[in-house]
Amino acid sequence: MTRKLGGFNLPGPFRADQLKPGDPYELSGGHPIECLPVGGRGSRANLIGATILDSDPDVESAGVDTGFALTPDTLRAPDVAVGNVTDAPGWVKGTAPPLAVEYADTGQDEAELTAKIADLLAAGTRLVWVVRLVGPHRVEIHAPESAMRLAYPGEVLAAPGILRNPVPVAALFDRDAAHEVTLRNLLQRKGYRDLEQVREDGKIEGKLEGKIEGRAEGRSEGELAALRDALNLILDQRAFSIGPGQHAAIRECVDPDQLRRWLRLAIGATSESEIFGASANGA
Repeated sequence: MTRKLGGFNLPGPFRADQLKPGDPYELSGGHPIECLPVGGRGSRANLIGATILDSDPDVESAGVDTGFALTPDTLRAPDVAVGNVTDAPGWVKGTAPPLAVEYADTGQDEAELTAKIADLLAAGTRLVWVVRLVGPHRVEIHAPESAMRLAYPGEVLAAPGILRNPVPVAALFDRDAAHEVTLRNLLQRKGYRDLEQVREDGKIEGKLEGKIEGRAEGRSEGELAALRDALNLILDQRAFSIGPGQHAAIRECVDPDQLRRWLRLAIGATSESEIFGASANGA
């Protein structure tokens, strides 16, 4: 959420290089815009939106509150930016994210939001999605030289050339729906179509193993192997570091329900301990 200071129409005196990361301001035409903290609902929404978009198989970079120095006197930080997010300190200069997402909650300054959208589109952003958290759930779709369009839960959002997969509108609001989309995306990054393919591949492997070894439990072993593979893929993709004890627990677990629980937790967890408890990094 942002609030414009002043309301001047003439160019302001400030420049992007006068601000440093951590300063609570954006700039529009040289005028400072105070950036205020978001509430709980907004912060949760930002997190699930960023997770979905960053995990898309075609996305090479994404960021939260990344500062883009669009011009020397205009600095904008979308809630979520997809593309052109550098892995370096300082502002991203002279370019704009192809896709920007803004979450609008209670107290949103509509005039400032309109100005921010205009700044981004003028600098080269191809799509701005405004996710409305107040009133009926909906997403505004802004594009250069196009009228604003609305999308509602039950519909999907497409970003050709930016995202491989369409994004269900509901997933930008609902944590469980977001986790389903994120899981699909992460599995596709590893060459699977979706979780169902992982399961089917595991069942086939288990059947073959069962025939070869004469074991009737080949099918269930295949399902366990598929769940272990899916869990390890998610842990690896999300860069979680777990200890030997947890690796052994996954490898030796014969309870498919427990593996599914770990898998669901791994999709949305922010730390290893949220998945395996306080001993996540232990031996």
